[in-house]
Amino acid sequence: MLLPISAYAHDMSSIAPMPLAIDPASLAPFVDPLPIPPVLAHTALRASPANSSLEVPYYRVAMRECAQKLHRDLKPTRMWGYGGCVPGPIIETVSGKPVLIEWANDLPTKHFLPIDYRLHGAKGQPDVRAVVHVHGAKAPPESDGYPEDWYVPGKSKTYYYPNEQHAAMLWYHDHAMGINRLNIYAGMFGLYFVRDQAEAALNLPSGKYEIPLVICDRMLDTSGQLLFPVSGKPDAPWIPEFFGNLALVNGKILPFLEVEPRKYRFRLLNASNARHFLLSLSNQAHFHQVGSDQGLLSAPVDLENLFIAPAERADLVIDFSSYRGDQIVLKDNALPVMQFRVSGVPTSSAAAAGVAGKVQSTLPAVLRPIQRLAESSAVKTRMLSLDEIDDLVQNPVKMLLNNTAWDMPVTEDPVLNSVEIWNLINPTDDSHPIHLHLVRFQILDRRRFQTFAYVSEKKLKFTGEPVPPEPAEAGWKDTVRAEPGMVTRIIVRFDGYPGRYVWHCHILEHEDNEMMRPYQVLAHP
Repeated sequence: MLLPISAYAHDMSSIAPMPLAIDPASLAPFVDPLPIPPVLAHTALRASPANSSLEVPYYRVAMRECAQKLHRDLKPTRMWGYGGCVPGPIIETVSGKPVLIEWANDLPTKHFLPIDYRLHGAKGQPDVRAVVHVHGAKAPPESDGYPEDWYVPGKSKTYYYPNEQHAAMLWYHDHAMGINRLNIYAGMFGLYFVRDQAEAALNLPSGKYEIPLVICDRMLDTSGQLLFPVSGKPDAPWIPEFFGNLALVNGKILPFLEVEPRKYRFRLLNASNARHFLLSLSNQAHFHQVGSDQGLLSAPVDLENLFIAPAERADLVIDFSSYRGDQIVLKDNALPVMQFRVSGVPTSSAAAAGVAGKVQSTLPAVLRPIQRLAESSAVKTRMLSLDEIDDLVQNPVKMLLNNTAWDMPVTEDPVLNSVEIWNLINPTDDSHPIHLHLVRFQILDRRRFQTFAYVSEKKLKFTGEPVPPEPAEAGWKDTVRAEPGMVTRIIVRFDGYPGRYVWHCHILEHEDNEMMRPYQVLAHP
């Protein structure tokens, strides 16, 4: 059974009894092949909103209810997905080449998961509402998926994505205020690739040797249907975090993937509501991380395990050439996630013909130069706390950023193209993955402090020296783990567009209960 990492979870004892959940041990492991989401083809060309004389690819993606088999021995599970599948289809674009996407809400008018109408943005609103955010996209504010810009079944919105950014694996998901934890849990997420020539020139594994891995946790009842825990309060079902007892990869429970004895590139996303994964290979083999949220690192990083929070991405290269005939399990701590079955010999026609140079790429020592933002370039430093409001018996009832509710006036107002340093002060027991819309940033350091002194006196008393980011975190990021009892410093250049965006915790239960704030990018000081 998958268990939450204790350092990052609240006491879940107040959760109400649920229908009987299926025992993961009752499901045979590694009996389903890993599905690969299809790449969506554009259906037409339409005039660009930025230049009416330019035609750009147009896509239409419908949100629909679907019944999907998550395991060979289970009945199809009721889910909601983009394009009628979970994960949704892959959208693949090129840097500097804009696209238009019409996101159509074709969902039912009733939700099948427990809504908490007390949450901000949920009271008095339709049960089913949705809006799409492409996570990591540098998009105009009207196309960013602002949480209050949701729309109901039968409606759609067309968003413009300029793709003026480096190659990276982004992802799209629901972002409707007060309910996105349920919509994403139902299956509303998919991958969005930006490609560029600099990445292509590196000869990293590509084509069938580049595999997306979307990992998330879920819980099912004995009939194979989604379960979502609720509190013991009938009128207030929200819980602080969700942790499931089953891991899904690309919409399958414990799948297998047949691989050749050669290098593969795996594009990994943690699409869980709250779970942090600690991933490793069962044979203790090392692998390399070549990229993170916003694209390539400056150089490959040798790893034995990967710690990845919700919404973070990791670009990995695993070399199976020394493991012919082996069966290797990708595991979270000691628990299986999926299996790699390594064939005895290369099976590609190119390898058979001896064209090894194109098939067996050599991992470059240098990937992409990353210019570090100088602290001296920052025009403002902000001190921003991550807060949990408890009731009289220490149960969280609300999460806040800088102790400020969503509908209070904007307090973060960077000027377009300016650089700021944000100090994320975390006195809580949770690791909060903090995401800023529109921008990419760099992690400066983390530093431990006395949480009691901060909570009681609002004074920062450091108890350790600054700790630089791990090498795998030293690239461009859009989501950062603000660890408990530490101040995490990030440096951000606010380039892109003026307008209203948001920043928030990407533990979805926190985000849905006020741990999200608007921020305004100003065109001028």
